[in-house]
Amino acid sequence: MEITWHGHACFSIRSGDYTVVLDPYDGVPGYPPLRLTGQQILCSHEHFDHNCRAAVTLLPAAAPSPFTVTKQHTFHDGRGGALRGDNTVHILRAEGLTVAHLGDLGHLLTPEQAQSLTGCDVLLLPVGGTYTITGVQAAQTVRQLRPRIAVPMHYRRGEQGFDNIDELSPFLSCFASGEIHPLSGCSFDPAREVSGIVIPK
Repeated sequence: MEITWHGHACFSIRSGDYTVVLDPYDGVPGYPPLRLTGQQILCSHEHFDHNCRAAVTLLPAAAPSPFTVTKQHTFHDGRGGALRGDNTVHILRAEGLTVAHLGDLGHLLTPEQAQSLTGCDVLLLPVGGTYTITGVQAAQTVRQLRPRIAVPMHYRRGEQGFDNIDELSPFLSCFASGEIHPLSGCSFDPAREVSGIVIPK
């Protein structure tokens, strides 16, 4: 399996010849327009920075999808969706691995919501605050779910990202330096990657 971060909250996950693209964005400051290919698109909610399906060219699948996809209903804010609506967590399983993309999660998870996510191999979670959980709340979520690998997303990185969301530092400050593993590129194989907080370049 290969997981690639394309910036903001957009990832592609490839197993064999089949690729799922999650939360393709449009118009996020500092990031170039997306031009991706894949066999399937999953969007956590219908905001422009998560639902740009036009940025993904869908290719025919040579075989059925190797992924099993389940969904967990959550909210985009801490007021039951009253501010920003619903949010869908996507849980993908293939090759004996489980990857969870939290989309624009806006609140701490209840024990019931966390049940299907606990102990996943890879957790892709927002950390920037304002529109999502904060870095401190994201760290609480990591400790609640105990993934083998956690990958932060939806944060500001220099000139990239919305200027009213946080950079990585509030999230990373909650972990020991030995738990943090910056990558030299934007892709990784979760079966081979070391456990901890993994930061694609």
